[in-house]
Formats: sequence, structure tokens, C-alpha cells
Amino acid sequence: MPRFNYVALDARGQEATGLVEAASTNAAIAQLRQSGYFPTSVIEEAISGPDGQEARRRAAKVARTTKPRVKKGIVLFERKKVSSKVLMIFTRQLATLIDSGLPLLRSLNVLAKQERDKLMKKTIIKIADSVQSGSTFSDALALHPRVFNDLYVNMVKAGEVGGVLELVLTRLSEFQEKAAKIKNKVAAAMVYPGIVMTMALGIMTFLLIFIVPRFEMIFQDLLGDKPLPPVTRFVMGVSGFMKSNGLIVFGAIVAAVTLYKFVGRTRRGRLLIDNFKLRMPLFGNLNRKTAISRFARTLGTLVTSGVPILQALNITRDTAGNAAIALAISKVHDSVKEGESIVQPLEASKVFPPMVVSMVDVGEETGKLPEMLLKVADVYDDEV
Repeated sequence: MPRFNYVALDARGQEATGLVEAASTNAAIAQLRQSGYFPTSVIEEAISGPDGQEARRRAAKVARTTKPRVKKGIVLFERKKVSSKVLMIFTRQLATLIDSGLPLLRSLNVLAKQERDKLMKKTIIKIADSVQSGSTFSDALALHPRVFNDLYVNMVKAGEVGGVLELVLTRLSEFQEKAAKIKNKVAAAMVYPGIVMTMALGIMTFLLIFIVPRFEMIFQDLLGDKPLPPVTRFVMGVSGFMKSNGLIVFGAIVAAVTLYKFVGRTRRGRLLIDNFKLRMPLFGNLNRKTAISRFARTLGTLVTSGVPILQALNITRDTAGNAAIALAISKVHDSVKEGESIVQPLEASKVFPPMVVSMVDVGEETGKLPEMLLKVADVYDDEV
């Protein structure tokens, strides 16, 4: 049986070389893919060389020449993530090209030529090379987890299996656009209050440290031995404390922030903090609605695209952004795995409002769970 020298990438993106026996080049590629490798070059071993050194050199040379050329230079800070806006535009354009009848590989090459973001351009070139070498599109995306998360990869995989890749990409781009839209609206709404609060704290600190002590001397001259009103004495006391213990106050703030970050890295600490975020005054309701909207839209989009419910729940849990919501989704996953309903664990978590539980219950009974989840997401997006 013929033997083939190969150069391939493993699941972590590391290059590997070796020898494989197969009936043909296509069979060798299929065998490598089944083993978890993504071949970049497969060449039959030279008959004249018992060790196949010549073939290995040729394979390595082909692998080097097929790699995208990258301009080298001094880079002080290299980005490791692509912005959500760039990814959203890529998804929308790819969906449009495939829907217009262009093959996937040609669509990727077109997008690579016109992409201005250097990191995204490099990523698209690598994906196109993987697809050209025989990898599926979803497998090629999975090699770049910092750009394409599990939600993206699994939706694409479901689209490939169902033969509706362009439809899934369109849904994915709509999902990204709605998420970006609500994020931008919330950020814009928070800018003015944030500026006002920051300025108010700065002015108040300046008054307490520099201005109020001068008034204390004036009051003493005017009133003599007469006592000051209680409120005035309280303000004077706070001013004196701030002036005498400014470094202590600053150190306490730094210590509190450090403790918050340290506790947030532990599993139990993160759960306590995220529970507090959902129940805190003023902003708790906003955080809850945002988290529920993300849960409903993510799960609804995944199930609508054909991703199995258990896998969709795992992805939704990992992208929840809140440990309390993630814990509730884990319980839902366990319940569905045992053949039980989604509703009971949602209701028992005390995280989801009765309206959400009722709508999910109706969707489950009528067989329209994805549609109902997307309606929940739309309602909560509007409320946010």
C-alpha cells in the first residue's frame, strides 16, 4: 500500500509531520482528518528513497509555500482578538456571497482580499487554506477559538450538516447585530449618568478637602462659643477625616477593588458577586433583564439553527456572562438529559421571572420553544 508524507496542524494549531499508509491521497487526507489533524500537504513517499527523505522535503516545502506571507516588523503590542464589529461584517458579507451562489472557498478568498483588519485578514487566509486542504468550514473555524467562539462554530457545523450554511450565517449575523445594537444603546444611555456621577464625586472630594476647612474657621469667628448645627458638624467631621486620612481612604478603595477581583476569580465568589448583581438596587433589574435576553436569544438562535438542545444548553451556559444564570442553565441541562421538562429548574432557580417561565412552558408544550425564546429576547431587549 502506498505511503504518504504529510504536514498537518493538530487541534491546538501546532504543526506536525509524519507518514501514513493509504490507498490514495484522498484516503490519506480522510485518515488524517479522522485522527484529528488538518493536513496542509500530503505527498506520496518517493520510491527511490527508503526513508522518503526527498518526499518529506517536498512536503515541507509545499507547506511553507502555501502559508500566507506576513510582513514582518517590530510589533510592540499585538492584538489577539478581533472586534465584534469586524466579525459581524465578515459574517454578513460571507452569508451574502454564499447566498449569491459563490462557493465557500472563493467567498473566503474574496473577503481575504478586501479585509482591512490585519488580524482578521490573516485568520481568513488560514481558514481558506484549511478548507482547501480538505477541512470542513466548522473545523477550520475551530482552529481559531480567540476569533470564533463555540456558539459560532457549532451554528456553522449545524448549517453544514443541514445544507443551509447561508441561512445559518444570516441568522448568526442577525444575532450579532442585535447584540451589538442593544450593547451600544445601553452604553450610550450610561454615558451621561456616568459623567455626571464622576464629576459630582470629584467636586465633592475637592470641596471636602480644600473648601470646607476654610468655612470652619469662618464659622468659629462668627459664632464664637455657640455650637454649630448637627448637619454642619457632620460635614466638618467628614472634611477633617478626608483631609487627615486621605491616603488611608485611597488605600481602602484600592484594597476593596483588589479583594473584589480576587474573590471574583473563585467559583463561589463569582457566584455570590453575580447573584448580588442581579439583586442590587437600581442596576439589579437592568443586569437581570440583560442576562435573560442574552440567554433567550442565544438558546433560541442555536436551536432554530439545528444545534441539538443539550449542546445548545452547554454553549448558552458558557456564554451566559453571569455565574447565577449559568448555574440555572446547568440544572436545566441535567433536567433535559434525564428526559424532564425545562420549566421546573428555571422556576426553582428564582432567577427567571414568572413571565419568562410561563412563555417557555407554553413554547415547550406547543413545540415552538425556539420562537418563544426569541420573543422573550425581543421583549427584554426593548425593556433594557
